[in-house]
Amino acid sequence: MSHTRPSGAQSGYDVVIVGGGVAGLATAWRVARRGLSAAVVDPAPGGGATHASAGMLAPVSEVTYTEEPLLRLGLASLAAWPAFRAELEDETGADLDYRTEGTLEVARSADDMAYLDDLAAFERTLGLRVERLTGRECRSFEPMLAPSVRGGLLARDDAWVNPRKVVRALLTAFEKAGGTLVPERAAGIDAPETGGPSVRLESGDAVAAGRVVVAAGSWSASLLPGLPVRPVKGEILRLRGPRGFLTRCVRGLVHGSPAYLVPRGDGEITLGATSQELGYDMRVTAGGVYELLRDARELVPGITELELTETTVGFRPGTPDNLPLIGPAGPPGVFAATGHGRNGVLLAPITADIIAAFLTGDEVPPVAGFCDPGRFGQ
Repeated sequence: MSHTRPSGAQSGYDVVIVGGGVAGLATAWRVARRGLSAAVVDPAPGGGATHASAGMLAPVSEVTYTEEPLLRLGLASLAAWPAFRAELEDETGADLDYRTEGTLEVARSADDMAYLDDLAAFERTLGLRVERLTGRECRSFEPMLAPSVRGGLLARDDAWVNPRKVVRALLTAFEKAGGTLVPERAAGIDAPETGGPSVRLESGDAVAAGRVVVAAGSWSASLLPGLPVRPVKGEILRLRGPRGFLTRCVRGLVHGSPAYLVPRGDGEITLGATSQELGYDMRVTAGGVYELLRDARELVPGITELELTETTVGFRPGTPDNLPLIGPAGPPGVFAATGHGRNGVLLAPITADIIAAFLTGDEVPPVAGFCDPGRFGQ
């Protein structure tokens, strides 16, 4: 990766992206491929929420009754993922561990199954493809499921990917496209009435550009005060077992809390995730680990025999309506690409396409209307 450590105010970049998570790097790669000179400001690209993420591309199984705009945005990005993945793998030679076996949502009780049946009926009114399964059919797909599983739904169109591999590939692709990484932390955005905006660094230096994109996840509001983004803490575990222990994502509601298990091709299982409004609490708690393992054991009893290899905390960037903020944001020349909540990996392609369209004057995808940063009137 091409690095620079600016001395004083530096110019020469068409775009500076603040934040090297999956959304920021995807945006940087897209604009660099379109011929714009681009820099990413981040001391540890991929080290934030993306590092903790499970990488689910699951707009169907995550649909709720009140979030149809988020569903439409997610479906548009899911449709963009195959081409996004193919381009990224072709350019870098990376294997993103992209998988399309779908999500199996399981019920442990009659009440849980009644809830899934109601959800399936709602999903079908939206034109979504879901299949109702008996408990035996669920176990035929995933033999490690508990005998107590009564039934479930199979969302065949859901997919998933390894987000850490995606970040590494994006960094490589961004470098090949001529991009620059500034390995420092941003301290603020300056947007004078004349001239382009600039990014102040904690070192006291600055990086100037024609446009600035704030993609700093839950820290975005510290750069653009008034941006309605907050941290939502999530604890997540990684375990390792034999390959094929699970072949698709498994989700369930246990003790009133959602739990999911996401398998990787190398035998890793990502288990998550807690959700707490605790600010920037970096602690992995004994209670969080216990609850995740307890709930997972209810769905897949054999999980307790696997090796626990990692415990991680991430901060999802939440917004009041759970929709991201993508587009012009406040001062002239400043854009937001943040607030993706639990869907940062899923929404990376559509986020990159929306911001790249704004920056290059191309037609902006219609779903961008859901994501207008000005919708809260800040």
